[in-house]
Amino acid sequence: MEYSGPLSGIRVIDLTAMVMGPYCTQIMADMGAEVIKIEPPAGDNTRYISVGPERGMAGVFVNVNRGKRSVVLDLRSEDGKAALRDLIAHGDVFIHSMRAAAIARLGFGYEEVAALNPAIVYTNCYGYGRRGRDADLTAYDDTIQAECGLPFVQEQLTGAAGYVGTIMADKVAGLTALYATTMALFHRERTGEGQEVEVAMFETMAAFMLVEHANGAMFRPPLGSAAYPRAVAPNRRPYRTADGYISALVYNDKQWTAFVAAVQPDWAGTEFATLEQRAARIDTVYALLAETFAERTTDEWLELLRGLDIPCAPVRSLDELFDNPHLLDSGFFETVDSDYGPVRFPGPPAWFSRTPGHVAGPAPRLGADTEEVVRRFRPSAGTNGRVR
Repeated sequence: MEYSGPLSGIRVIDLTAMVMGPYCTQIMADMGAEVIKIEPPAGDNTRYISVGPERGMAGVFVNVNRGKRSVVLDLRSEDGKAALRDLIAHGDVFIHSMRAAAIARLGFGYEEVAALNPAIVYTNCYGYGRRGRDADLTAYDDTIQAECGLPFVQEQLTGAAGYVGTIMADKVAGLTALYATTMALFHRERTGEGQEVEVAMFETMAAFMLVEHANGAMFRPPLGSAAYPRAVAPNRRPYRTADGYISALVYNDKQWTAFVAAVQPDWAGTEFATLEQRAARIDTVYALLAETFAERTTDEWLELLRGLDIPCAPVRSLDELFDNPHLLDSGFFETVDSDYGPVRFPGPPAWFSRTPGHVAGPAPRLGADTEEVVRRFRPSAGTNGRVR
Protein backbone atom coordinates (compact mmCIF):
# COMPACT_ATOMS: atom_id res chain seq x y z
CA MET A 1 0.00 0.00 0.00
CA GLU A 2 1.38 3.42 -0.98
CA TYR A 3 0.95 6.42 1.28
CA SER A 4 0.87 10.05 0.21
CA GLY A 5 -0.49 13.22 1.69
CA PRO A 6 0.48 15.56 4.52
CA LEU A 7 0.65 12.74 7.10
CA SER A 8 2.76 10.43 4.96
CA GLY A 9 5.31 8.64 7.14
CA ILE A 10 3.17 8.77 10.30
CA ARG A 11 2.26 5.40 11.83
CA VAL A 12 -0.89 5.23 13.97
CA ILE A 13 -1.58 2.40 16.43
CA ASP A 14 -5.37 2.54 16.57
CA LEU A 15 -7.27 0.89 19.44
CA THR A 16 -10.50 2.79 18.80
CA ALA A 17 -13.90 1.33 17.99
CA MET A 18 -17.37 2.45 16.91
CA VAL A 19 -17.23 5.94 15.25
CA MET A 20 -15.52 8.74 17.22
CA GLY A 21 -11.97 7.37 17.13
CA PRO A 22 -12.24 5.48 13.82
CA TYR A 23 -13.50 8.64 12.07
CA CYS A 24 -10.43 10.50 13.36
CA THR A 25 -8.04 7.80 12.16
CA GLN A 26 -9.91 7.34 8.85
CA ILE A 27 -9.06 10.93 7.98
CA MET A 28 -5.46 10.33 9.04
CA ALA A 29 -5.33 7.33 6.69
CA ASP A 30 -6.74 9.38 3.81
CA MET A 31 -4.07 11.99 4.52
CA GLY A 32 -1.27 9.46 4.17
CA ALA A 33 -0.78 7.92 7.62
CA GLU A 34 -0.34 4.19 8.03
CA VAL A 35 -3.14 3.21 10.40
CA ILE A 36 -2.88 -0.18 12.12
CA LYS A 37 -6.27 -0.99 13.60
CA ILE A 38 -6.04 -3.32 16.59
CA GLU A 39 -9.21 -5.40 16.96
CA PRO A 40 -10.29 -8.03 19.49
CA PRO A 41 -11.00 -11.52 18.13
CA ALA A 42 -14.71 -10.66 17.69
CA GLY A 43 -13.90 -7.45 15.82
CA ASP A 44 -15.12 -3.86 16.11
CA ASN A 45 -18.89 -3.90 16.80
CA THR A 46 -19.54 -1.56 13.86
CA ARG A 47 -18.63 -4.40 11.52
CA TYR A 48 -22.11 -5.79 12.23
CA ILE A 49 -24.53 -2.86 12.65
CA SER A 50 -25.69 -2.02 9.12
CA VAL A 51 -26.00 -3.44 5.63
CA GLY A 52 -22.86 -4.60 3.80
CA PRO A 53 -21.68 -6.89 1.00
CA GLU A 54 -20.79 -9.61 3.51
CA ARG A 55 -21.00 -10.23 7.25
CA GLY A 56 -18.47 -8.14 9.14
CA MET A 57 -18.23 -5.49 6.42
CA ALA A 58 -21.16 -3.22 7.23
CA GLY A 59 -21.36 0.15 5.50
CA VAL A 60 -20.60 2.30 8.54
CA PHE A 61 -17.53 0.19 9.36
CA VAL A 62 -16.29 0.13 5.77
CA ASN A 63 -16.46 3.91 5.50
CA VAL A 64 -14.75 4.90 8.77
CA ASN A 65 -12.09 2.19 8.56
CA ARG A 66 -11.08 2.48 4.93
CA GLY A 67 -7.41 2.23 4.13
CA LYS A 68 -6.45 0.74 7.51
CA ARG A 69 -4.71 -2.51 8.42
CA SER A 70 -6.65 -4.90 10.66
CA VAL A 71 -4.58 -6.73 13.26
CA VAL A 72 -6.36 -9.05 15.69
CA LEU A 73 -4.73 -9.16 19.13
CA ASP A 74 -6.15 -10.72 22.26
CA LEU A 75 -4.94 -8.16 24.79
CA ARG A 76 -5.98 -10.41 27.65
CA SER A 77 -3.04 -12.65 26.73
CA GLU A 78 0.66 -12.00 27.24
CA ASP A 79 1.40 -12.80 23.58
CA GLY A 80 -1.14 -10.20 22.43
CA LYS A 81 0.25 -7.59 24.81
CA ALA A 82 3.81 -8.32 23.69
CA ALA A 83 2.85 -7.88 20.05
CA LEU A 84 1.19 -4.55 20.82
CA ARG A 85 4.29 -3.36 22.68
CA ASP A 86 6.36 -4.10 19.57
CA LEU A 87 3.99 -2.02 17.46
CA ILE A 88 4.02 0.84 19.96
CA ALA A 89 7.81 0.99 19.84
CA HIS A 90 7.57 1.79 16.13
CA GLY A 91 4.53 4.08 16.24
CA ASP A 92 4.04 7.83 16.10
CA VAL A 93 0.50 7.92 17.50
CA PHE A 94 -1.28 5.64 19.97
CA ILE A 95 -5.01 6.31 20.10
CA HIS A 96 -7.71 4.43 22.01
CA SER A 97 -11.37 4.79 22.99
CA MET A 98 -11.49 2.70 26.17
CA ARG A 99 -12.35 4.15 29.54
CA ALA A 100 -9.32 5.12 31.62
CA ALA A 101 -9.63 2.24 34.06
CA ALA A 102 -9.95 -0.33 31.26
CA ILE A 103 -6.85 0.74 29.33
CA ALA A 104 -4.91 0.93 32.61
CA ARG A 105 -5.90 -2.64 33.53
CA LEU A 106 -4.49 -3.85 30.23
CA GLY A 107 -1.18 -2.15 31.02
CA PHE A 108 -1.31 0.45 28.26
CA GLY A 109 -1.88 3.70 30.12
CA TYR A 110 0.15 6.71 29.06
CA GLU A 111 3.05 6.07 31.43
CA GLU A 112 3.51 2.49 30.22
CA VAL A 113 3.25 3.44 26.55
CA ALA A 114 5.57 6.44 26.92
CA ALA A 115 8.14 4.20 28.61
CA LEU A 116 8.21 2.12 25.42
CA ASN A 117 8.27 5.16 23.09
CA PRO A 118 8.83 8.56 24.73
CA ALA A 119 8.17 10.46 21.46
CA ILE A 120 4.73 8.96 20.91
CA VAL A 121 1.57 11.07 20.82
CA TYR A 122 -0.94 9.27 23.04
CA THR A 123 -4.59 10.26 22.44
CA ASN A 124 -7.43 9.26 24.78
CA CYS A 125 -10.94 9.34 23.28
CA TYR A 126 -13.39 9.40 26.18
CA GLY A 127 -17.09 9.97 26.74
CA TYR A 128 -16.47 12.27 29.73
CA GLY A 129 -13.19 13.91 30.69
CA ARG A 130 -11.19 12.32 33.48
CA ARG A 131 -11.24 15.39 35.71
CA GLY A 132 -15.03 15.40 36.15
CA ARG A 133 -17.27 13.35 38.40
CA ASP A 134 -18.84 11.50 35.45
CA ALA A 135 -15.53 10.23 34.12
CA ASP A 136 -16.47 6.57 34.51
CA LEU A 137 -19.91 6.75 32.89
CA THR A 138 -20.60 4.92 29.64
CA ALA A 139 -21.35 7.33 26.78
CA TYR A 140 -22.88 7.05 23.34
CA ASP A 141 -23.84 9.67 20.79
CA ASP A 142 -27.48 9.79 21.95
CA THR A 143 -26.61 10.35 25.60
CA ILE A 144 -24.04 13.02 24.78
CA GLN A 145 -26.54 14.79 22.51
CA ALA A 146 -28.87 14.87 25.53
CA GLU A 147 -26.14 16.15 27.87
CA CYS A 148 -25.07 18.97 25.58
CA GLY A 149 -28.54 20.37 24.88
CA LEU A 150 -29.27 19.19 21.33
CA PRO A 151 -32.68 17.62 22.16
CA PHE A 152 -33.51 20.79 24.09
CA VAL A 153 -32.88 23.05 21.11
CA GLN A 154 -34.79 20.63 18.88
CA GLU A 155 -37.73 21.00 21.25
CA GLN A 156 -37.65 24.77 20.75
CA LEU A 157 -38.00 24.17 17.01
CA THR A 158 -40.47 21.29 16.88
CA GLY A 159 -42.25 21.23 20.23
CA ALA A 160 -40.78 17.85 21.20
CA ALA A 161 -37.31 16.90 22.37
CA GLY A 162 -35.48 14.98 19.67
CA TYR A 163 -32.05 13.85 18.53
CA VAL A 164 -30.40 15.37 15.48
CA GLY A 165 -30.62 12.91 12.59
CA THR A 166 -26.89 12.24 12.46
CA ILE A 167 -24.38 10.98 15.01
CA MET A 168 -23.10 14.48 15.52
CA ALA A 169 -21.38 13.99 18.87
CA ASP A 170 -19.30 11.09 17.57
CA LYS A 171 -18.23 12.96 14.45
CA VAL A 172 -17.52 16.35 16.03
CA ALA A 173 -15.49 14.62 18.77
CA GLY A 174 -13.66 12.61 16.10
CA LEU A 175 -12.71 15.79 14.27
CA THR A 176 -11.58 17.31 17.57
CA ALA A 177 -9.42 14.25 18.26
CA LEU A 178 -7.94 14.65 14.80
CA TYR A 179 -6.91 18.27 15.22
CA ALA A 180 -5.70 17.70 18.79
CA THR A 181 -3.54 14.77 17.69
CA THR A 182 -2.06 16.61 14.72
CA MET A 183 -1.33 19.64 16.93
CA ALA A 184 0.62 17.33 19.25
CA LEU A 185 2.45 15.93 16.23
CA PHE A 186 3.32 19.49 15.19
CA HIS A 187 4.72 20.14 18.67
CA ARG A 188 6.75 16.93 18.43
CA GLU A 189 8.07 17.98 15.02
CA ARG A 190 9.45 21.17 16.57
CA THR A 191 10.68 19.76 19.88
CA GLY A 192 10.91 15.98 19.64
CA GLU A 193 8.57 15.67 22.64
CA GLY A 194 5.68 13.25 22.75
CA GLN A 195 2.73 13.91 25.02
CA GLU A 196 -0.66 12.73 26.23
CA VAL A 197 -3.83 14.18 24.67
CA GLU A 198 -7.40 13.81 25.96
CA VAL A 199 -10.56 14.44 23.95
CA ALA A 200 -13.94 13.81 25.59
CA MET A 201 -17.25 13.76 23.73
CA PHE A 202 -19.16 15.70 26.39
CA GLU A 203 -16.63 18.49 26.74
CA THR A 204 -16.27 18.64 22.96
CA MET A 205 -20.00 18.95 22.38
CA ALA A 206 -20.42 21.43 25.24
CA ALA A 207 -17.83 23.65 23.53
CA PHE A 208 -19.48 23.06 20.14
CA MET A 209 -22.97 23.97 21.34
CA LEU A 210 -21.79 26.98 23.32
CA VAL A 211 -20.21 28.69 20.31
CA GLU A 212 -23.45 30.56 19.65
CA HIS A 213 -25.57 29.25 22.51
CA ALA A 214 -23.42 30.83 25.22
CA ASN A 215 -25.11 34.09 24.17
CA GLY A 216 -26.32 36.15 27.15
CA ALA A 217 -25.44 33.52 29.75
CA MET A 218 -21.68 33.99 29.30
CA PHE A 219 -21.67 37.47 30.78
CA ARG A 220 -21.47 38.21 34.50
CA PRO A 221 -24.13 38.91 35.57
CA PRO A 222 -26.06 37.02 32.85
CA LEU A 223 -27.75 39.26 30.28
CA GLY A 224 -30.23 36.65 29.11
CA SER A 225 -30.71 33.04 28.13
CA ALA A 226 -27.91 30.93 26.69
CA ALA A 227 -30.01 30.10 23.61
CA TYR A 228 -29.20 32.03 20.43
CA PRO A 229 -32.67 33.22 19.36
CA ARG A 230 -32.36 32.74 15.60
CA ALA A 231 -31.21 29.14 15.93
CA VAL A 232 -34.14 28.09 18.14
CA ALA A 233 -36.93 30.14 16.53
CA PRO A 234 -39.89 27.73 16.08
CA ASN A 235 -40.47 28.95 12.51
CA ARG A 236 -36.84 28.35 11.50
CA ARG A 237 -37.30 25.49 9.07
CA PRO A 238 -37.23 24.88 5.33
CA TYR A 239 -40.00 26.82 3.60
CA ARG A 240 -42.83 24.97 1.88
CA THR A 241 -43.15 26.14 -1.71
CA ALA A 242 -45.97 25.54 -4.20
CA ASP A 243 -44.44 22.18 -5.11
CA GLY A 244 -41.88 21.21 -2.45
CA TYR A 245 -39.43 22.78 -0.02
CA ILE A 246 -36.60 25.27 -0.16
CA SER A 247 -33.98 26.50 2.28
CA ALA A 248 -33.30 30.22 2.06
CA LEU A 249 -31.77 32.81 4.35
CA VAL A 250 -32.65 36.40 3.58
CA TYR A 251 -30.27 37.67 6.23
CA ASN A 252 -28.18 40.80 5.88
CA ASP A 253 -29.50 44.24 4.91
CA LYS A 254 -28.28 43.98 1.30
CA GLN A 255 -30.08 40.67 0.83
CA TRP A 256 -33.21 41.93 2.56
CA THR A 257 -33.40 45.09 0.45
CA ALA A 258 -32.96 43.10 -2.78
CA PHE A 259 -35.59 40.55 -1.74
CA VAL A 260 -38.17 43.18 -0.76
CA ALA A 261 -37.61 45.12 -3.99
CA ALA A 262 -38.01 42.02 -6.14
CA VAL A 263 -40.92 40.32 -4.32
CA GLN A 264 -42.67 43.33 -2.75
CA PRO A 265 -44.41 41.49 0.11
CA ASP A 266 -47.09 43.71 1.64
CA TRP A 267 -45.94 42.88 5.18
CA ALA A 268 -42.33 44.15 4.77
CA GLY A 269 -42.62 47.41 6.70
CA THR A 270 -40.00 49.69 8.23
CA GLU A 271 -39.98 47.65 11.45
CA PHE A 272 -38.01 45.00 9.52
CA ALA A 273 -35.63 47.37 7.72
CA THR A 274 -32.40 46.52 9.54
CA LEU A 275 -30.73 43.31 10.65
CA GLU A 276 -30.96 44.44 14.27
CA GLN A 277 -34.71 44.98 13.94
CA ARG A 278 -35.23 41.65 12.22
CA ALA A 279 -33.12 39.83 14.81
CA ALA A 280 -35.37 41.18 17.56
CA ARG A 281 -38.43 39.76 15.73
CA ILE A 282 -36.80 36.78 14.08
CA ASP A 283 -39.58 34.22 14.58
CA THR A 284 -42.13 36.65 13.17
CA VAL A 285 -39.88 37.25 10.17
CA TYR A 286 -39.60 33.50 9.53
CA ALA A 287 -43.40 33.08 9.75
CA LEU A 288 -44.05 35.91 7.30
CA LEU A 289 -41.44 34.62 4.87
CA ALA A 290 -43.08 31.19 5.05
CA GLU A 291 -46.35 32.67 3.80
CA THR A 292 -44.57 34.32 0.89
CA PHE A 293 -42.52 31.29 -0.16
CA ALA A 294 -45.68 29.21 -0.46
CA GLU A 295 -46.76 31.34 -3.44
CA ARG A 296 -44.19 30.09 -6.02
CA THR A 297 -42.51 26.85 -7.02
CA THR A 298 -39.10 25.76 -5.78
CA ASP A 299 -37.48 26.31 -9.19
CA GLU A 300 -39.00 29.78 -9.48
CA TRP A 301 -37.59 30.74 -6.09
CA LEU A 302 -34.16 29.27 -6.86
CA GLU A 303 -33.93 31.29 -10.07
CA LEU A 304 -35.02 34.51 -8.37
CA LEU A 305 -32.95 34.18 -5.19
CA ARG A 306 -29.75 33.06 -6.90
CA GLY A 307 -30.10 36.00 -9.26
CA LEU A 308 -30.15 38.24 -6.18
CA ASP A 309 -27.18 36.41 -4.59
CA ILE A 310 -29.34 35.27 -1.67
CA PRO A 311 -28.28 31.90 -0.18
CA CYS A 312 -30.77 29.18 -1.07
CA ALA A 313 -30.92 25.49 -1.86
CA PRO A 314 -33.50 22.83 -2.59
CA VAL A 315 -34.12 20.31 0.18
CA ARG A 316 -32.42 17.10 -0.98
CA SER A 317 -32.44 13.53 0.25
CA LEU A 318 -29.31 11.71 1.44
CA ASP A 319 -29.41 9.44 -1.61
CA GLU A 320 -29.38 12.49 -3.90
CA LEU A 321 -25.92 13.41 -2.59
CA PHE A 322 -24.47 10.55 -4.63
CA ASP A 323 -25.70 12.22 -7.84
CA ASN A 324 -25.18 15.84 -6.80
CA PRO A 325 -23.84 17.74 -9.85
CA HIS A 326 -21.50 19.93 -7.81
CA LEU A 327 -19.97 16.96 -5.99
CA LEU A 328 -19.56 15.12 -9.29
CA ASP A 329 -17.88 18.18 -10.84
CA SER A 330 -15.42 18.39 -7.95
CA GLY A 331 -14.49 14.70 -8.05
CA PHE A 332 -15.70 14.26 -4.49
CA PHE A 333 -16.48 10.56 -4.79
CA GLU A 334 -13.77 7.95 -5.28
CA THR A 335 -14.53 4.38 -6.34
CA VAL A 336 -12.15 1.83 -4.85
CA ASP A 337 -11.94 -1.83 -5.86
CA SER A 338 -11.92 -4.42 -3.09
CA ASP A 339 -12.17 -8.17 -2.91
CA TYR A 340 -15.77 -7.70 -1.73
CA GLY A 341 -16.66 -5.51 -4.71
CA PRO A 342 -16.26 -1.86 -5.76
CA VAL A 343 -17.04 0.76 -3.10
CA ARG A 344 -17.91 4.38 -3.88
CA PHE A 345 -16.52 6.44 -1.04
CA PRO A 346 -17.07 10.12 -0.20
CA GLY A 347 -13.54 11.47 -0.52
CA PRO A 348 -11.56 13.85 1.68
CA PRO A 349 -13.17 17.30 1.77
CA ALA A 350 -9.83 19.11 2.28
CA TRP A 351 -7.65 19.86 -0.77
CA PHE A 352 -3.85 20.25 -0.73
CA SER A 353 -1.86 21.58 -3.67
CA ARG A 354 1.41 19.78 -2.81
CA THR A 355 0.39 16.81 -0.63
CA PRO A 356 -3.08 15.74 -1.74
CA GLY A 357 -4.96 13.14 0.24
CA HIS A 358 -7.17 10.46 -1.24
CA VAL A 359 -9.27 7.52 -0.14
CA ALA A 360 -6.53 5.31 1.27
CA GLY A 361 -8.08 2.04 0.17
CA PRO A 362 -10.85 -0.39 1.11
CA ALA A 363 -11.60 -1.35 4.69
CA PRO A 364 -9.92 -4.57 5.82
CA ARG A 365 -11.56 -7.84 6.67
CA LEU A 366 -11.13 -8.78 10.32
CA GLY A 367 -7.52 -9.75 10.99
CA ALA A 368 -6.50 -9.49 7.34
CA ASP A 369 -3.13 -7.95 8.18
CA THR A 370 -2.28 -9.64 11.47
CA GLU A 371 0.45 -11.94 10.23
CA GLU A 372 2.16 -9.42 7.92
CA VAL A 373 2.15 -6.57 10.44
CA VAL A 374 3.20 -8.65 13.46
CA ARG A 375 6.05 -10.27 11.51
CA ARG A 376 7.24 -6.87 10.27
CA PHE A 377 7.72 -5.54 13.79
CA ARG A 378 8.38 -8.85 15.55
CA PRO A 379 10.27 -11.06 13.09
CA SER A 380 10.48 -14.07 15.41
CA ALA A 381 6.70 -14.26 15.89
CA GLY A 382 4.48 -16.74 14.13
CA THR A 383 0.71 -16.39 13.87
CA ASN A 384 -2.30 -18.09 12.44
CA GLY A 385 -4.20 -14.88 11.77
CA ARG A 386 -4.28 -13.58 15.34
CA VAL A 387 -2.03 -13.21 18.35
CA ARG A 388 -3.50 -14.78 21.47
